[in-house]
This record gives sequence, C-alpha cells and structure tokens, in this order.
Amino acid sequence: IALSLLLLGNTHVLAHEWKTDPFHSGVLFEIKHIYSTVRGHFSDFTGEVFFDPDNLEKSKFDFVVKVDSINTNNEKRDTHLRSNDFFAENKYPVMTFKSSRVSHVGGNKYALDGKMTIKDVTKDMVLEFIYWGQKENPFKKNEMVAGFDTRFNIDRLDFHVGDGKFYKMGVVGKDVDVLITLEVIRKK
Repeated sequence: IALSLLLLGNTHVLAHEWKTDPFHSGVLFEIKHIYSTVRGHFSDFTGEVFFDPDNLEKSKFDFVVKVDSINTNNEKRDTHLRSNDFFAENKYPVMTFKSSRVSHVGGNKYALDGKMTIKDVTKDMVLEFIYWGQKENPFKKNEMVAGFDTRFNIDRLDFHVGDGKFYKMGVVGKDVDVLITLEVIRKK
C-alpha cells in the first residue's frame, strides 16, 4: 500500500513533456523600416516544453533560436542582420529564453517568468501566453496536441542588436514585435 501511494503520489511530480511540432510552430517578428513594416522569422529553433495546467510548479518553457536562420525574404538584408552591425551571429549564434516560473493569470492566459538572452545581454522578462487547450490529434489517435501563442515587444537596442546608428538615421526601428506560436505533441 505504501509503495502504491508513493507511486501514485509521484504521478504529478513532472508536468507533461511536449515536443514542438516545427511544421506548425513559428518564431516571427516585425519591425519598422522607414515607413514600411518588415516581417521575418527564424526557421531553426528548439523548445523544451513541460506543461500541465494542474501542475504549474513543474511546468517550464525553454527555447533556443539559431540566429543564422533569420529570414526576411531578402538575402542581402538577412546577411546584414547576421553581421556585427546587428546580431553578430559569428560570436552569438543563439538566442535563448529559460523560464523560471509558470503562473495562471486567468481564463486561458498564463505567464512565464524567465530570462531572455540575446547577444551578451540577459534580462528578466515576463511573457504572457495563451493556452489554446489540448485534444487528440485528428491524424494520430495515440497522440495529443496542444497550442500556445505569445506576443511581446522588445527594444532591440537594450539587447545590443545594433548600436543605434540605423535607428538615429530613421532607417530601422528599435521596437520589435515578436510572435511565438507553438503546436506541441505528446503520446497519450
């Protein structure tokens, strides 16, 4: 009986582990260029997602985004963004977010407390996200699918993505709107 209680008590020790579906997830951004809005994405990213709305203390979201995967549909611009003028991809090949706490805000809204690292700067951030729920995968009956979205804004200059020269010229904005949309899967 004691062993059964111990085993049953440990069933909620870890939150559900989810695998990111890279074909239905994205790290997207937009920023002003003079008057237009330039949109792009990072095509190479990984996420470690442990989430259970009934076990938030054991939930976490950690991400790694490879800077060289930036794509704004303009190779010349993408090469410039990878250069030392912006991301310095040769010295800082990844951006990361490591959560330290997941909390319920209300309804289907949650918050991630964590640390965002871009280049040589790490900042504490709170990212609100929407949990769209989970259901059985219509294509794979032995699999569950869940969805999450977060939108936030960062000042790229706070993370040393550029020295402000192009911002002062009025060419590239400093505020970047980011959308991370995730579809994640796990076995039933």
